[in-house]
Amino acid sequence: VQLQASGGGLVQVGGSLRLSCAASGRPFSRYGMGWFRQAPGVEREFVAAITRSGGSTYYADSVKGRFIIFRDNAKNTVYLQMNSLKPEDTAVYYCAADRSGVSGSASEYDYWGQGTLVTVSS
Repeated sequence: VQLQASGGGLVQVGGSLRLSCAASGRPFSRYGMGWFRQAPGVEREFVAAITRSGGSTYYADSVKGRFIIFRDNAKNTVYLQMNSLKPEDTAVYYCAADRSGVSGSASEYDYWGQGTLVTVSS
């Protein structure tokens, strides 16, 4: 499956952004989907994940209550709604697809998008 992430940009502290990740090539509903992020000099970290049906979601503690992951299987797209953004949310955000379900570990994901940069300015 090919993944194309978009929606990043520059936003002020407290603002919102919505990231999108469009999938093509394989039935999208077969994959658990995740969002990860990587800041300069920092390892890639888990942000959020959603099961194949969208019935269950999981979040890193650092974004819980501020970010929402959801998907539209009819549009082959997963989203990450980011609210109340903080400077520490600045990173390149990646979407990923997992054939075996959903996980918080990057190593479990089979396909990755190219990343989209989010910069939160104070």
